Amino acid sequence: MRLFILGSAAGGGYPQWNCLCDVCRLYWAGDERVAARSQSSIAATADGIHWLLLNASPDLRQQIMASGPLRPDADARDDARRSSPISAVLVTNGDVDHVAGLLTLREKQDFALYGTAGVLGVIADNPVFSVLDPAHVRREPVRAEEPFSPVPGLEVEIFPVPGKVPLYLERGEVDVGEEGEMTVGVRLTAHGRTAYYIPGCARVTEPLRERLRGADALLFDGTVFVDDEMRRAGVGEKTGRRMGHIPISGEGGSLDAFDGLGIGTRAYIHINNTNRILIEGSDERKTVEAAGWAVTADGMEIAP
Repeated sequence: MRLFILGSAAGGGYPQWNCLCDVCRLYWAGDERVAARSQSSIAATADGIHWLLLNASPDLRQQIMASGPLRPDADARDDARRSSPISAVLVTNGDVDHVAGLLTLREKQDFALYGTAGVLGVIADNPVFSVLDPAHVRREPVRAEEPFSPVPGLEVEIFPVPGKVPLYLERGEVDVGEEGEMTVGVRLTAHGRTAYYIPGCARVTEPLRERLRGADALLFDGTVFVDDEMRRAGVGEKTGRRMGHIPISGEGGSLDAFDGLGIGTRAYIHINNTNRILIEGSDERKTVEAAGWAVTADGMEIAP
């Protein structure tokens, strides 16, 4: 099994196009300790030929161009006119940074689109996604705890994690931390190895801990380092938890939430532009690395 990191940043990428927070200023100033990152998405394969895309970010076109495994000429027939190693797409929630890239995949390419009935319903309710020709794009609702094989040799299972509805669907009082169809984690299994992809999670529960015990790899929500990070940065009022993202540090944070579970590779993904773990050599980066975590970057490949 191979996991390819297409995008490692949270919504808006890094740097955000109009942001002058302390971390983004480093990029605009040309500081070599930081590198640009596109919005969160990964690809997985069990045979190196057929790839499953997990979340379709708004940056998908540039991600494909920058990644050899997903280019249309990676394994195309000489006479092919429309071909791509992307054979299927699974969306873990309805957030803009995870579904907007579906519009890039409208070019008459055959693939299956997987998601919960709730998330696929959100997509179906937005007429702009009708550009995905049903003659080429087959929408497949999947249920939690029911394994399926979207590409040869790769078994996938989704499961609910604490989260919330997408921002654009928030109305009145928002139930942050609910477990249902709108935010899921993903288990990927192939060749006796198991990896988990959880780019959004409001808190770590004991059942979630036990589910991940003994995993070979974990890609987990690293949106903010401290809960009130956006307030401190002067770019927003919402806390990480209010956005449906557990902070890395502090009481109830993710940094040590998975200790003692025998997990192999642990890496943070979906990293907000305000998060100082983006800065090589920062105290925050040193803290997560000392705790056994890696920080994902675009183009990184993980073989669990």
